[in-house]
Amino acid sequence: MERATPLLAARIPAQRIESRIYLIRGQKVMLSNDLAELYGVPAKRLNQAVARNAARFPHDFMFRLTMKEAGNSRSQIVTLKRGMNLKYLPYAFTEQGVAMLSAVLHSPTAVAVSIEIMRVFVRLRRLLASHEGLRRKLADLERKLLDHDGKFAVVFDAIRRLVDEPDPPPKPPIGYHTEARG
Repeated sequence: MERATPLLAARIPAQRIESRIYLIRGQKVMLSNDLAELYGVPAKRLNQAVARNAARFPHDFMFRLTMKEAGNSRSQIVTLKRGMNLKYLPYAFTEQGVAMLSAVLHSPTAVAVSIEIMRVFVRLRRLLASHEGLRRKLADLERKLLDHDGKFAVVFDAIRRLVDEPDPPPKPPIGYHTEARG
């Protein structure tokens, strides 16, 4: 029997989730403000749930942005109206932190949205792994070509000599010839 999932998660395009994954401190993270919007809860409620369950969010699951990080990435991440300042620095959640949020928020929507987010993280990880594998194969091929470069140079030189040689003069026809009678 198939379990039902809330329709909301099905409506969240993967691109919308991907566009909210940032690289901060060398980690792929999602920010609390973006997650609150995806989960359909106020950011304040999400932050309260995290604070009540602080033991579930060790530093490798979640960290708070510094003022400098928030300021540097403000144009990308934190969109404020003109003249407004940040009241609270956002949390940055790693993939494991996002998974933990679904348990803390206790709603079917949170669970469904977290599942979609996990799928995006897995797809990105696979994509990165395939790029890394391709990068390694390309480096191996380049190394092999450099090793064989000397051998190829000899072959190309021989081909060039054959191409550059003038055509030999035409040889006389072979066989018996009779004079043409007129």
